[in-house]
Amino acid sequence: MKNDQALRKHLVYLLTEGGAHLDFDSAVKDMPFAEQGKVPQGGEHSPWQLLEHLRIALWDILEFSRNPKHVSPKWPEGYWPKTQKPPSEGAWKKSAADYRANLKAMVALINDDSVDLFARIPHGDGQTILREVLLAADHNAYHLGQLVEVRRALGAWK
Repeated sequence: MKNDQALRKHLVYLLTEGGAHLDFDSAVKDMPFAEQGKVPQGGEHSPWQLLEHLRIALWDILEFSRNPKHVSPKWPEGYWPKTQKPPSEGAWKKSAADYRANLKAMVALINDDSVDLFARIPHGDGQTILREVLLAADHNAYHLGQLVEVRRALGAWK
């Protein structure tokens, strides 16, 4: 396909740099531990819950895309952490690192020329890798925006 490499480049840009959206690292950096488990007045989720949801959902989309034996978590409870607060001070950094590792793997999948972005995923019910990448980008953008708004409400955003 003539435009295949251009499409792959655009998809990687959308996932990693954000374009009109905030990038992941900007949204999660310098988050004070004392604020990670707080839900702002009128809010639904803490920063920790949003970060973990982002991590879990990206992992699920990636694994569905590449592993025919993958079983997705139960919706919706399997996509959110069980606690409002992180279990330790290091949990935020670990969750962010795991998200980055899954994002890197998704980018590798996109950049793999042997992967047909338009072919149906054999173990799916009509999904394509292109659809899954766009789903991940859309989901990430939505919840990264939420994370920034929660941080603003908590006074943890510059």
